[in-house]
Amino acid sequence: MSAVGTVRRVEQVMGLPVSVDLRDELIGEQAVQRVFDWLHEVDARFSPFRLDSEVSLFSRGELAESELSTDLRYVLQVCVDYQQRTGGAFRAWLPGRALDPCAVVKGWAVQRAAGLLRRAGARNFCLNAGGDVVTHGEPGPGRRWRVGIRHPDEADQLCGVLEVGSAAVATSAAYERGAHIVDGRTGLPPRHALLSVTVLAADLTIADTTATAAFALGEDGIAWAAAEPGCSVFAVRADRSVFSSPGLPLV
Repeated sequence: MSAVGTVRRVEQVMGLPVSVDLRDELIGEQAVQRVFDWLHEVDARFSPFRLDSEVSLFSRGELAESELSTDLRYVLQVCVDYQQRTGGAFRAWLPGRALDPCAVVKGWAVQRAAGLLRRAGARNFCLNAGGDVVTHGEPGPGRRWRVGIRHPDEADQLCGVLEVGSAAVATSAAYERGAHIVDGRTGLPPRHALLSVTVLAADLTIADTTATAAFALGEDGIAWAAAEPGCSVFAVRADRSVFSSPGLPLV
């Protein structure tokens, strides 16, 4: 048991290192355990890589739409919403491929996990799922959370740091997993690809999905994401030039 007041824990979930940094007195490891139990449950139910997941059963036609859980219905509705808003660049259903709603599931699941911590009484914490982050409160009296944006060429360098209170930050790029995000209109990598796009919003479902959709749109995605309600953008183009939304809390 860690000392009351600070709990830090990292686990590999959904193929990612997920960390919890909890800075509250009287909130102990039980609340953190519920976070990881939830994320492991999400992985079992929503992973397109697990043959027995709800997503895989639905993708293969072994589960009718009327049999879907409320959670998966919600995730699929978000997928449809972003597909429409991007003119088809964002797609969970690509021709010839299995259903893959991961671009929505991760942000949604981690945002729900943050809700579990808040309901347990936590007021100051940082949840980090492979670089997609939810922060709440402050890390110490009078301080703000600092969220680094990885340099797209130098893995051990940052190209920006955001200083935030309660917020969500997500980055989409090809530097970790290669060209895994394609333009749903062509099935190919974006024609004018970005090196990375980071979105700051109040909710990680929005930040993560918007970042992925913007990356799928390529350079056109910068203006699109910056115009999304409640979203601010930090993007690195292929020529290494940078776009930063006015008022983005860079330090």
